[in-house]
Amino acid sequence: MKRTFLGAKFLLPALLLAGAAALAPVASLMQTSGSATTEITFDDSGGSSSIDGSGGNLLSGGGANQIDGGRIDADGGGDTAVAPSTGGGGPEALDYDGTYVWVTRQFRNAVSRVRARDGAKGGTFPVGNTPSAIAFDKTNVWVANLNSNNVMRVKTTDGSVLATYNTGRAPGGLVYDGANMWVLNRQDNTVLKLRVKDGAPLGTFKTGRRPMGGTFDGANVWVTNNFGNTVTKIRASDGLVVGTYAVGKGPFGAAFDGANVWVTNFFSGTVTKIRASDGLTLGTYTVGGDPAGIWWDGNSLWVANSGSDTVMRLNPADGGVTATYKVGKDPIGVLFDGTSMWAANFGSDSVSTTLVAAP
Repeated sequence: MKRTFLGAKFLLPALLLAGAAALAPVASLMQTSGSATTEITFDDSGGSSSIDGSGGNLLSGGGANQIDGGRIDADGGGDTAVAPSTGGGGPEALDYDGTYVWVTRQFRNAVSRVRARDGAKGGTFPVGNTPSAIAFDKTNVWVANLNSNNVMRVKTTDGSVLATYNTGRAPGGLVYDGANMWVLNRQDNTVLKLRVKDGAPLGTFKTGRRPMGGTFDGANVWVTNNFGNTVTKIRASDGLVVGTYAVGKGPFGAAFDGANVWVTNFFSGTVTKIRASDGLTLGTYTVGGDPAGIWWDGNSLWVANSGSDTVMRLNPADGGVTATYKVGKDPIGVLFDGTSMWAANFGSDSVSTTLVAAP
């Protein structure tokens, strides 16, 4: 059976969440060297831990979630995901607020943050059921809760939930356009436009089958259609579908490099480069197994290969691989914070980074 990360209905109940976990010193982090990366494990599955004295609550949990090594299996039907056999939280998506890297952890119904400059853990905070996407709006982070059919606006200073907004069914992707948050509803085949300043809904627009990921090119929102093997270009001003373009099998993530849109093709093991102005395919390039997340850092593209447990750095001129980094198990999300690469490792409940933490 072909592997994929589908995340919508889960076989195990949510763990009890009661607040924020510890701000841990770098010395306590589990570090694994490999291709110039460090792995930082979220080790809160054993129960409660104290925080930094700010008076927040504690995170408690326990029990082991049993599956087939942390993978998610797909048979072409609906969305199904199960938790890693290690009892981990299932990190999937991540974003950076200028100080912290924020990570969604599906099986903890929580988001965790890690301080970018030194890898110190900065707390774990409860959100909705199965958080699967996160985006920073320059002030707060937004979290899409796949099984709650809502998104939450979360305060970056303390992790408190400022507001909750209803969405379509199975919101699993977020795209920020500078003024609005676009929510990708996987089971409705739609995208919802919410005004960031007050959460007002500005319209719901059709996409292809199972919108999974997306990016903004300055005028249009691009949405990958995971079951349609296409990407849809939607004009941000009014939701008009400008075009739909064929890509590889199982398109997952998307990134804009200033002129072109890059799409990861999960089942093809490739990325597709599309000219943003007219949708022309400029090339398709082989990467690692089961490519998922992708990020543009201003110079290079970073691709998380969930089937190879690696992150690759690509040259945008020709799609060539300039570096490969060994990371944790089943990396899905990836980003570059201006200094270091970060990957969310679904199967090992960790993040990997090119930041070398102090011993």
